[in-house]
Amino acid sequence: MNEKQNSGSLKQFINLIRQTKPSKLLLSVAISFSVISTIVSLIVPLFTKNLVDSFSLTSISQGQIVILGVTFIAQAITAGFSIYLLNRAGQSVVAGLRDRFWKKLLVLPVSYYDKHRTGETISRMTNDTGVVKSLITDHLTSFFTGIISIIGSIAILLFLDWKMTLVMLTVVPLMLGFLIPLGRQMRKISRGMQDETARFTTILEQVLSEIRLVKASNAETNEYTNGKKGITNLFQFGLKEGKVQALITPAISFVVMVLLVVIIGYGGVRVSSGALTAGDLVAFILYLFQIIVPIGQLAAFFTQLQKAKGATERIIDTLHSDEEDHTTGRNLENAYQPIKVENMSFAYDTGEEVLKDMNFTIEPGKVTAFVGPSGGGKTTMFSLFERYYKPISGAIKLGVDTIDQFTLKSWRSQIGYVSQESPLIGGTIRENICYGTEREISDSELRKAAEMAYADQFIDELPEQYDTEVGERGIKLSGGQRQRISIARALLRNPKILMLDEATSSLDSRSEIVVQKALKNLMKGRTTIVIAHRLSTVVEADQILFIEKGQITGSGTHDELLQSHTLYREFANQQLRIKELA
Repeated sequence: MNEKQNSGSLKQFINLIRQTKPSKLLLSVAISFSVISTIVSLIVPLFTKNLVDSFSLTSISQGQIVILGVTFIAQAITAGFSIYLLNRAGQSVVAGLRDRFWKKLLVLPVSYYDKHRTGETISRMTNDTGVVKSLITDHLTSFFTGIISIIGSIAILLFLDWKMTLVMLTVVPLMLGFLIPLGRQMRKISRGMQDETARFTTILEQVLSEIRLVKASNAETNEYTNGKKGITNLFQFGLKEGKVQALITPAISFVVMVLLVVIIGYGGVRVSSGALTAGDLVAFILYLFQIIVPIGQLAAFFTQLQKAKGATERIIDTLHSDEEDHTTGRNLENAYQPIKVENMSFAYDTGEEVLKDMNFTIEPGKVTAFVGPSGGGKTTMFSLFERYYKPISGAIKLGVDTIDQFTLKSWRSQIGYVSQESPLIGGTIRENICYGTEREISDSELRKAAEMAYADQFIDELPEQYDTEVGERGIKLSGGQRQRISIARALLRNPKILMLDEATSSLDSRSEIVVQKALKNLMKGRTTIVIAHRLSTVVEADQILFIEKGQITGSGTHDELLQSHTLYREFANQQLRIKELA
């Protein structure tokens, strides 16, 4: 069973490399140079043999010296070219692998990221692909040259003295019987090392990205303990890897010494009997090293191959994951239509329904608000509108068509989303406002969007204005400033459908007034869907839907719900009372 899994894993690994489409010409030339370099190296012991058998200063001609010098230079040049070309091929393979992996990560659905931690994914992209690069750039050369060197040396040795060659070859099965189990053990260790590296990367990414929370919570000691545990686990895996290496390297050295003693002893007897010349014995010893050294290199290659196979298993799993379908469907031409939710239910992978038999209509150009207790399913509803997930039953329609009949790109291009967090990318204000737009944005368009979002008020006061760096996740800006940049971004997209996840709930009164003005500019002429935490922000909504435990328990205007819905009336009275006390 293990052999079948190992064979399948190797086949998957080879297919993965082939799918990066490495240059066959580049690899062929590199391998050809390796072959030439190795063949040239096989000539040297024969030259040495002749030199020893007829050794005298007068027997060495200038031609022999020139040939020997040319041989050494040719070997150095071809080896250098081979190493460079294989490094180039290796870098190309890994760049192709990373490009494919990155492209895949961008089209995986949100549900994938719900199940996989960011740090682990980053580790797959950087650490695991680095192992593959090391295999190709550092070990692939020795694999080809080693095989050629071993075969060529054995062929010449059989010609020189087949009896002594057979004595030497008896040790090969013993070495393979020793190295193969160690290779399997190395694969298990490598898999554990890669998984632990991914976990450790997750800790680093999580802690460093939320360093302010760590410090504000006095959690440095706890996080140090978590990180120390990861470091210790990596250390333990490193020790296990070191133990395997500690068995392999001395074993090969031991075999070399034993063979050397046997060959010198047995060869000396054969020289004294006249069956072998002194030059033959010297050549035999030189060829022995041309066999033993490549065997060590092959052992290192297969050890690294086991690491690479273990490292790429997770990559292969990710590449085989289901992705979002960005091509199926037709382009959305007219988004100014009613959005209808019909008998729709939804559940995450846990199986428990989060939304149950939802039915409502959102009229075009009107404002519809979702209101209700936390955990009722309001944010999940937004995720379904964005097509991050699919309903388990029922449908969401635009007009008479279900929304999955439109291409994902054209559907999302019609949606502007302003959330509570107002996520920003590390970069300038200009880059954040223009984020996601594929066309060139002129300065006048940029300034107009910022002006309508009331973001120009603070941008113009900054020394670098639109070229100001916002910091990681916009940390250098206040909450109100980040919200206004998000609104400017949505304005620049000019969406027909607007989704607002209560964009003012975490702002102070002054910032809230400015952002509310910006939102009014944004909402004009657009179908607007709002998640409301403050009822005061949606009292003028055309339709309010009250959601409890995944079900709509009331719908209507603010005045209608005050009369007909008890819990809504309690919400309104409580918030009104708090506002009066404030």
